Amino acid sequence: MLDSFRDAFRLPDLKRRILFTLAALFVYRLGAHMPTPGVDAAALGKLFEQGGVLGFLDLFAGGALSRFSIFALGVTPYINASIVMQLLTVVVPSLEKMQKEGEEGRKKVVQYTRYGTIIFALIQAVGMTGWLRNLGIFTGSWMDIALVAVTLTTGAVAVMWLGEVMSDHGIGNGISLLIFAGIVARIPEAIIRTFTLVRLGEMNILIVLLAVLVMVAVIAGCVMLQEGQRRLPVQYAKRMVGNKMYGGQSSFIPLRVNTAGVIPIIFASSVLLFPYTIAGLFQHGIAQAVQSAFSPSSPIYMILYVAMIIFFSYFYTAVVFKPEDISTNMKKNGGFILGIRPGRPTTDYIEKVMGRITLGGAVALAVVAVVPTMMTGLMNINTFYFGGTAVIIVVGVALDTVHQIEGQLIMRHYEGILKRRGGKTGGLLRM
Repeated sequence: MLDSFRDAFRLPDLKRRILFTLAALFVYRLGAHMPTPGVDAAALGKLFEQGGVLGFLDLFAGGALSRFSIFALGVTPYINASIVMQLLTVVVPSLEKMQKEGEEGRKKVVQYTRYGTIIFALIQAVGMTGWLRNLGIFTGSWMDIALVAVTLTTGAVAVMWLGEVMSDHGIGNGISLLIFAGIVARIPEAIIRTFTLVRLGEMNILIVLLAVLVMVAVIAGCVMLQEGQRRLPVQYAKRMVGNKMYGGQSSFIPLRVNTAGVIPIIFASSVLLFPYTIAGLFQHGIAQAVQSAFSPSSPIYMILYVAMIIFFSYFYTAVVFKPEDISTNMKKNGGFILGIRPGRPTTDYIEKVMGRITLGGAVALAVVAVVPTMMTGLMNINTFYFGGTAVIIVVGVALDTVHQIEGQLIMRHYEGILKRRGGKTGGLLRM
């Protein structure tokens, strides 16, 4: 990994992309520390010290929510809008057709997603500000609420823009990297608080060590889950091209255990946090019941969380993995799976195998996400929220980013070899 980063800085284009990503992350962290006026910061800090669902909400905002900064909404509105658009492209024929129209169609879908982000951000901003007003933390009038809501919505749009430009001009997925940066930025503070409580005798050192061991085990599980794959053997038939015989070689199709990566975790968390935020706007019993039901520690939340992780794992895998395309390409190149006829039978077989793999990966992903959270709750560790969800996001995004850097290095190295070969050939011709 370190060698990849060192080699990356030797290539000007790749170095520029990495530096651009770091600069964008710096801007994001700067915005997370710019508070919105009208909020009692001391009272808000005490509220978030309780942990629980507030810590979970603050996780996706990278600490911006606990400060109620201009980036308090974080990436959640954009994620919710993306989920809605992806679901609509499946069920609405006109949007599905638009998605398949090429670059222009995809640009329109992206534009609709941006409009949806503004709507979700405005709803969440009003809900969050109203909730703080009900708690007495925000002392402004309804006009002040409107002003703060516009500020938070603008901040959410700015975060969306940062994520998009990072994806276009940087390294890795911009939105995922913003979440990653928010989680990682809170680790030093959490470690200091934990050691302080241990020193004061308010936390048991054995419990902390047990929590560390759990986190190490979860990290190892995340790595195996992200890197795990099943290889389908493919045989290529021999064919004559001119006077030469080609083919007859063996290869494989790598089927990832967790094709969707961290997307199911991010999507499921964002969807389930939305009702909690909206319910905070109201004070009657139904709203309180909704907040209680959608608290990350509640059984209802856990069941829905697991179900949605499995759903989004299948959904996103179906979006990015196309067995029919793989089968068609194999048939064109004379490839086949032993015992399976080319064409539709091959497509059905790949779909069947991928379905089983995705189920296993989705269940494992849900277990890794839920079990550490339950254990930290049982161990009464409330100094920070760093359950399975956070670990999976950090490990998954880190691995994906490293893989992208390595892919860029391999491509640049291959291009360099071709250029060097071309230069040598040209010299021989000139001689």
